[in-house]
Amino acid sequence: MSTVTAPQTETKAQRAERLKREKNPWECLDEFRSYARQGFDAIPEAWIKTYLRWWGIYTQGDGAGALGGSGGEGKAVPFFMVRIRLASGFLRSHQLRAIATLAEMYARGVADITVRQNIQLHWIAAENLPEVIDTLVETGLTTMSTCGDVTRNITGCPLAGVNANELIDATPLIEEAANLLVGNPDFYNLPRKYKISISGCRDWCSYPEINDLAFTPAVKDGRIGFSLRVGGGLSTEPHMAVPLNAFVPQENVVPVLRAVSELFRESDVLRENRERARLKYLFLRHGWTAEAFLHEVENRLGFRLEPAGTEHVPADVFRDHVGVHPQKQPGLYYVGASVLRGRITPEQLRTAAHLADSYGNGELRTTITQNLVIINVPREKTGAVVDGLENAGLHVESSSFWRGAVACTGAEFCKLAITETKSFTRWLVEEMQERLPDFDQQLRINVTGCPNSCGQHRLADIGLEGKKIKSNGQIVDAYYFCLGGGVGEHAGFARPVGYRCSAEETPEAIERLLRQYLITRSPEENLRRFFARHSETELRSFLAGQEMEAVLRDPSPGRPAHELEA
Repeated sequence: MSTVTAPQTETKAQRAERLKREKNPWECLDEFRSYARQGFDAIPEAWIKTYLRWWGIYTQGDGAGALGGSGGEGKAVPFFMVRIRLASGFLRSHQLRAIATLAEMYARGVADITVRQNIQLHWIAAENLPEVIDTLVETGLTTMSTCGDVTRNITGCPLAGVNANELIDATPLIEEAANLLVGNPDFYNLPRKYKISISGCRDWCSYPEINDLAFTPAVKDGRIGFSLRVGGGLSTEPHMAVPLNAFVPQENVVPVLRAVSELFRESDVLRENRERARLKYLFLRHGWTAEAFLHEVENRLGFRLEPAGTEHVPADVFRDHVGVHPQKQPGLYYVGASVLRGRITPEQLRTAAHLADSYGNGELRTTITQNLVIINVPREKTGAVVDGLENAGLHVESSSFWRGAVACTGAEFCKLAITETKSFTRWLVEEMQERLPDFDQQLRINVTGCPNSCGQHRLADIGLEGKKIKSNGQIVDAYYFCLGGGVGEHAGFARPVGYRCSAEETPEAIERLLRQYLITRSPEENLRRFFARHSETELRSFLAGQEMEAVLRDPSPGRPAHELEA
């Protein structure tokens, strides 16, 4: 009788952990360069499917999305997406011009601003990756640490240092945090992606509520410091970040950040399952409490933190910095343009850079709502900046629909998406502007192509989650509705309301819903409150125009394999 034991097949988590132990991709860029110069087919599978993530690079889908492949993953084409790190969204005009040139030369004229203040390029051939990376480095930019199991782009108020509503300029702290975590071999191997927000403004425009670790401004005994939140995240199991009873003085922000990051890195329980490898699962699945988390952080620090100070939780309002607004510097203004669905052309990038040079000091910022801001503009020159942006199709003055729309990458490039989102979002906005031209309430419509929430649809007034349905004998794009999400003072996730329809029918459904709101709302009632006081049955009937049974939300296909995570 044989006693030979058959080899055990590795799980996704085991394979990911083995590959990470074998190589730190940050230290092996020259190795990758040698492969890339030989073309796509010369790049080893481990680099294609895993290590390139650490350099902000992954293969893009063939346009069919998840349904074009098998097992919830679509087919890839031999081209790459490249994500550019912009800490807190800071940019200079020469950097923006360099990105425009790269988009024009290598990316078929496509650039996208993301919900973490990055800029993405698509259609990059393997042979051109070294040139793209080198060009970015020469201008002071990098793709490092924008994908993979590492600290992602550290977000913050894009107006740090100029925001008239900030308590403290957090820019130096963001720089210190990035220096600690990005490129440091001590932090190249985390259980999974790790999202951090550090902001000193009262607007909370970097959405601390959904970050793994977030610092927001607070005051204690006349001292300005920070409050601390941990464990936020969206995806298929959304979880609001948990506030800890701690006041963090400015000098302790980086030590606390290191302690939390080491706690995450050393949480072996989070390395056992790729679908549950974020900090939030300590709370969702492993019984951690805010008190237990704080106790562990303080043990690592070697001292106790003071009880929390006083913080101002903002109302649920736009945090996009669109429009013309005064800075804290007398006589200077910033001008924010709404970039619909984040899609921006090389010509628009160059126009923005030119305006920043001509009327400001060459500084620009990106926002997590996929917009672009020019800062340090003298008051008498704001009109020229507005005119220049408007003429380029970057609207400073826009409808609620245009201003409030956000879209993920979608099936155009993403192997996990079920629906195409970018073109659909533009069409949807144009339809809604025509149907309800006088609608002037603040409104967020977030479109995401699958349940994984890259478009942050669970935070929106109207969140659209991509599906497929059969219509007239054909399989077509469709959207499932989630309503009433929000951040700030009464933060909560949008409710799945049991209604879905084809993409083509979506404008009509939204029109019915918003007309019902306009007709029956209470005085001063915003959309979120309107949604909150109605049952899911009622909201479904508003969308459908008649009573109807709830449609079950499609089950999530699960988290993607580790090599595919965005």
